[in-house]
Amino acid sequence: MSLDRQQQSQIMMPMKNSGLVGYNRSPMIGDDEEELSKSALLAFRVKEEEIKKKKMEVREKVHAQLGRVEEETKKLSEIREELEGLEDPRRKEVTSVRKKIDLVNKELKPLGLSCHKKEKEYREALDAFNEKTKEKAQLVARLMELVTESERVRMKKLEELSNNIESLGQLR
Repeated sequence: MSLDRQQQSQIMMPMKNSGLVGYNRSPMIGDDEEELSKSALLAFRVKEEEIKKKKMEVREKVHAQLGRVEEETKKLSEIREELEGLEDPRRKEVTSVRKKIDLVNKELKPLGLSCHKKEKEYREALDAFNEKTKEKAQLVARLMELVTESERVRMKKLEELSNNIESLGQLR
């Protein structure tokens, strides 16, 4: 930028000098002034060309960036489409499996209730069975006592009868 300012000041200096009053106090008109205006015009055109070149460079860079952005956008949209394509079969399958799970859950509820009811009935029946088994065991034990006592009493009676028969047999 300092170079541009130097060029401008060099161009401006001759322009200031061109308005100098000559020897007889009349402005100097001539080749110097024309040359200065040509050089100023030339410098202006050079600057314009530089600006146009910079503009073109920037425009080319912007177009290059836009081209890259468009390519990347296309790639991203292709990737998005592929992802959506992959998700669709999964969604359908997941939805199908979820519906099946819901149906099985509906079927499980009454089965679970039935199972709990039957488990309760089984426990009650098992308790009753165990109670009756215990009662039977007690009755069998009591029966054994009675049979044993009955045998003892009968043996005692038989001994008494046997003793009575022996004593009658001795009497004769």
